[in-house]
Amino acid sequence: MPETAVAAPLQIGPHTVSPPVVLAPMAGITNAPFRTLCREFSGGRGLFVSEMITTRALVERNAKTMRLVHFDATEKPRSIQLYGVDPVTVGQAARMISEEDLADHIDLNFGCPVPKVTRRGGGSALPYKRNLLRSILREAVAGAGGLPVTMKMRKGIDDDHLTYLDAGRIAVEEGITAIALHGRTAAQHYGGTADWDAIARLKETVPEVPVLGNGDIWSAADALRMVRYTGCDGVVVGRGCLGRPWLFADLVAAFDGRGPESAARPTLREVAATMVRHATLLGEWLEDESRGVIDFRKHVAWYTKGFSVGSELRRRLAVTSSLAQLSELLGELELDQPWPEGADGPRGRTSSRNRVVLPDGWLDDPYDCAAVTADAELDTSGG
Repeated sequence: MPETAVAAPLQIGPHTVSPPVVLAPMAGITNAPFRTLCREFSGGRGLFVSEMITTRALVERNAKTMRLVHFDATEKPRSIQLYGVDPVTVGQAARMISEEDLADHIDLNFGCPVPKVTRRGGGSALPYKRNLLRSILREAVAGAGGLPVTMKMRKGIDDDHLTYLDAGRIAVEEGITAIALHGRTAAQHYGGTADWDAIARLKETVPEVPVLGNGDIWSAADALRMVRYTGCDGVVVGRGCLGRPWLFADLVAAFDGRGPESAARPTLREVAATMVRHATLLGEWLEDESRGVIDFRKHVAWYTKGFSVGSELRRRLAVTSSLAQLSELLGELELDQPWPEGADGPRGRTSSRNRVVLPDGWLDDPYDCAAVTADAELDTSGG
């Protein structure tokens, strides 16, 4: 496939996603304000998934969780990612989403590598238990009614416990509509290099459903290269868009066949304007300007990566608590700086872990469900 080839649209149940680009769920990041920014830059094209929603918290109507499942009226299709380890609770959550019209698409999280999730047998640890995975998928699909259900996973726990091919076949058998694979194990966390060959192998193993690739997509050119190299049907973009929501404009242009010269190269002045808008949207969403600006602080380093800002001004930007203060400090920058060389590269977490925290005895039997304890369902959402 040439670099500027037009990719086929992605079909998720009744929903056509063109270009075949998905925003990865990221805890504390992919809330409604950030999804709004990404959609604006993409012209509304693509699929933008919520933060991870815990099934138990959803079923119990936890206040924070109910805020997280709120979608802007312009979001179509509405996409919720669920995390759960108990088949019955997952099924109840899927049924609640369907019957109460909370979303148009459900994605299931089997990729999260953080210890507080894996130590309970969830996220990237769960597919090792094949029968448990099957039960969860079966209950989710049954509860969802006519809503399409997809899943996102990793290669496995570590190189000695790879699960993605077995999990892919189970998913197809249980009616999953599409599968996304992050080409890393849980042990890799976000370090090392994503294994795109694994994405290609999964596509060969489950040709019945769309397979999406995830991992090391830092630019639109990376996305096209992944599709060409692996034969995957679409891409899932996570850390590459941190502080760069305009990456989705680049992705639309690339999949439409426009060349690299169309890539966004905003000046610091344009970046600063996006920062203020992002913080403003967060304040409106949280119904508290100060809380919105405080929540925005974590984005400052991503937005300003590569620009000449200075350590003292960076520190002051990272402790702002009002839009006026944020705007004033941004006004002190040399705003005519061009987009810096190298700023398109890796961002966000890059660490590896030598050991994955798992429940006692988790690896003893890949078909034993008894290792999942009653407290395995997290009671909070967002990751």
